[in-house]
Amino acid sequence: MVYRNLGNIYSGLGDYIKALDYYSRSLSIAKNTGNKGGMAPVYGSLANASLNLGDTKNAKKYANLHLTCAKEMGNKDMEGGAYGALGHIYGVLGDFKKSIEYCNRRLDICKAVENLEAEGGAYGGLGSAFDSLGDFEKAIDYHMQHLRIAETIGDKDGEAVAYGNLGNAYLGLEDFNAALHFFEQRLRIAKDLGDKAGEGRANGHLGGTFQRLGNYKKAIDYCNLRLCIAQELGDKAGEGAACCHLGTLVSQFHCDFKKAIDWHNQQLRIAKDIGNRGMEGLAYSYIGQCFEMLNVLPKALDNYQRSVEVFNQMWSLLQSEDKWKIGFRNECNYAYTGLCRVLLKQEKIGEALAAAEEGRAQSLADLMTSQYGFQERQTEEKCPDEEEFGMLNNTSSSTIFLSLSENKINIWLLLKEKPVLHRQKALYHHFAENAAAETLQSLIQFAYENNGVRANVNCENRSLDVLRENCYTVERSSKKFSQQILQEDNPPLAALYSYVIAPILDLIEGDELIIVPDGPLWLAPFAALLNPFSKYLCESFKVRLIPSLTSLRIIAHCPKFHSSSGALVVGDPDMSEVTDSQGDQILEQLPFARQEAQMIGQILNTAPLTGKSATKCEVLKHISSVAVVHIAAHGRMETGEIALSPNPESRKSQTPAEEDYMLTMKDVMSVKLRAKLVVLSCCHSGRGEIKAEGVVGIARAFIGAGACSVLVSLWAIDDEATLEFVKSFYHNLVKGRSASESLNHAMTCLRESETFSDVKYWAPFTLIGDDVTLDEQEEIRVS
Repeated sequence: MVYRNLGNIYSGLGDYIKALDYYSRSLSIAKNTGNKGGMAPVYGSLANASLNLGDTKNAKKYANLHLTCAKEMGNKDMEGGAYGALGHIYGVLGDFKKSIEYCNRRLDICKAVENLEAEGGAYGGLGSAFDSLGDFEKAIDYHMQHLRIAETIGDKDGEAVAYGNLGNAYLGLEDFNAALHFFEQRLRIAKDLGDKAGEGRANGHLGGTFQRLGNYKKAIDYCNLRLCIAQELGDKAGEGAACCHLGTLVSQFHCDFKKAIDWHNQQLRIAKDIGNRGMEGLAYSYIGQCFEMLNVLPKALDNYQRSVEVFNQMWSLLQSEDKWKIGFRNECNYAYTGLCRVLLKQEKIGEALAAAEEGRAQSLADLMTSQYGFQERQTEEKCPDEEEFGMLNNTSSSTIFLSLSENKINIWLLLKEKPVLHRQKALYHHFAENAAAETLQSLIQFAYENNGVRANVNCENRSLDVLRENCYTVERSSKKFSQQILQEDNPPLAALYSYVIAPILDLIEGDELIIVPDGPLWLAPFAALLNPFSKYLCESFKVRLIPSLTSLRIIAHCPKFHSSSGALVVGDPDMSEVTDSQGDQILEQLPFARQEAQMIGQILNTAPLTGKSATKCEVLKHISSVAVVHIAAHGRMETGEIALSPNPESRKSQTPAEEDYMLTMKDVMSVKLRAKLVVLSCCHSGRGEIKAEGVVGIARAFIGAGACSVLVSLWAIDDEATLEFVKSFYHNLVKGRSASESLNHAMTCLRESETFSDVKYWAPFTLIGDDVTLDEQEEIRVS
């Protein structure tokens, strides 16, 4: 007991080497006396000390021994502690799925035994896991719960840890002021407690924050303090983190790439020694970046490839957790873009395309393979080479693959049975990590405003005149828009054409374009891009989008998967019971959406669900078995998720909860769709959060759930114009025309009309996925 207490004292001081020595002595005595009750807590202490020294192998061994003893003794509190340690260890090892699983087990036990201090620690462990997955809002929620508990029970050590974790999460959100506040609080408490290890971590976090703020002097001072304390305490993980920061500092502020490589090689050695896979992947990427800046391209390529291999292995451990995989891929996207960039510098065009494709919509591809009943897709499988990419198209369509890098747009053109072609377009002479993405995002927003699009409103219902002025507020993108682009004579739609289409126009074959967008280009109205002769792109080509080349290949391999009969048509769900706290109706009815559903019901020979019948439960009941799904309703501006009529059982309460009426991405992905075509005639149905994965919104959910093709809108659509649009679309569709051809006809119909000729009326509609046709043999046709 004395040795264990001494170990606890040294552990509290951050001297884990001495702590480990005393814990080992305590364990030896407990073993010799056969005292299992004495052995169990010592195993837990040994696990924590080993982990703090970066010895994940022994930490894992001791934590499992701790867990076994706790279960044998029936000590639930101790069992929860062992789960917490394992959660932390698996987080360091990069297996975040197991980390979250163990942290949740710990949380359940802590609540059951009413151990508030341990409960707070469990929340902190969960927050750290979600922070690593890029879900910073969820991480903050967990860390705040930890902080509140620590403050309530006077746990100063827990309070300090929570402050540090909150700083990390806010740093991920690029809220540097909040991050500095929390890190300073972390440092203050660590000094008050004499916690050298905590002090070292706080110094490292402050150094990283000041680096992001461009304050080199403060950044280097804090990082050196972090390094000294880590080396003093034998904190290998802390030493590796300090080496990482110091390497990036000399690279960023002194352009001393050789010295930076030395720092990152130290980081890499430590990462391998302690089994920290995330640190290892990061080190390879930074070393690759430095060799790239030195123009030593073979070494840059080798390190980027190693980085991608590590991150692919970590990513695969997340298995079926789609949201986590999306977040993790987004957090390590720099490795994939770096690999692609170096391959292009070496003129390895096909391999560069493979690298860009590997980082694109991987999680979606796994969802699709699962829905279609394929075997699990292996991330380690060989990517298609240049010749194989040229064979991807089974039609004469020209496929354009876009990738943004620094201030450039990379454009690959794939033609049937031909080598891959590549061209590059610089946006302007400014090199920054996200220069191209930021410029294009501003350009697209400016294009919206220039064409009168009300992109930032919940609903564009022109039949309700009272809403016109009340809900129209748009942030002027010109404030953040590149002056160099604003000074160009071309309107924004013409500028977009010059960047994306013009560079490869002379190479395009046929009258159809399949586009794989990147970043903000997912929100570009491609059909409305203007050539130098003021001709819209859709006047020359049928256009559709795909999330990745892999997703198109998956669909092509399942020609008999989708239903050939049946239609589900939904329009104007009843919103009267969806009210705010004052009892006012939140969403107005859409009279033209009801007309739209009734009209399509006649065309497809099916009874539509409208008003109170258009409930969420009814939609989910029928959505899996039909060939065509059409929904005309309100869409959520951020994600495109759809408002339906509340379920009957929810009407007993005064105000239905969101889960009773909102058709969410999770709802859609929980069913197995067989639909050839899904038409989401809703505002913003093509929108969502832009990630490395692509746009994460309701359209992606439908594709992932098994839909072959999804027609969506990019902004708030006009109720009456949409009625005319879908009328033309379906009349052409049932005549045997393909979805892309029917889309083009519908756009032409509106563009040539007197009332709806403006871009804002006809250009938001975008087809994603395969180009389906409803032939005469299918039963959904009118007899």
